[in-house]
Amino acid sequence: MLARSRWTIAAALVGLIAAGLVIFATIASLRDSGVTHTAAALPTPSGTPAGDLTVQSLEQDPKKAESRASGPSKYTDAKAVAYFKEHWDDATTRRITDIRTTGRYLRIYTNLPDRAHNSKPALALCKRGLAYLASVGETYPIVFVQAEFGENGNPVLANILGPDDTSCRVTHPAPET
Repeated sequence: MLARSRWTIAAALVGLIAAGLVIFATIASLRDSGVTHTAAALPTPSGTPAGDLTVQSLEQDPKKAESRASGPSKYTDAKAVAYFKEHWDDATTRRITDIRTTGRYLRIYTNLPDRAHNSKPALALCKRGLAYLASVGETYPIVFVQAEFGENGNPVLANILGPDDTSCRVTHPAPET
C-alpha cells in the first residue's frame, strides 16, 4: 500500500512539472512574439508622421513600444514607411502604427481592434503590403496585418502566406465534429 502511494505521488509530481513547463513555454512565446521583427512607421491617427519619434508618444518606455508595436522602434522598416507615405495618404494608412520586416515577412501593425479580422481596412493594408513587397522584388511575399496590442499580443487581422495565397483573408480551420 505504501509503495502504491509513493507511485501516485510521483506521478502527480511529474504531471505538475510537465504542466509548469507548458505554462512557462507559453508565457515565453507570448512575451517574445512581435519583438523579433523589423518595422516601418507611418502617420498615426492623430496625423503625426510615424517617422518622427513622437508617434503616439512612443509611450514612456521605448522597450515597451517595441514589444507592443505602438510606434517606430529600432525594428522599423524606413523604406516601407516611405513607400506607404508616398503611395497612400488616407484614413486606412493612418491606422498603421508601425511596419516591420524580417526576411520575407512584412508585419503591418495597426490601431485596429482584435475583432477586425478580414475588415476592409485590414484587407486593404494587406494588399498594400503586397504592392510594397512586389516593388522591392520579393517573389515569395508574406504579409501580416496585426491588431493593436491587447491580451493576446497583436493578433493577425489579414495575411498573405506566400505566392499561392491571394485573398489576404485570415482563414480558420473548420471545427472538428
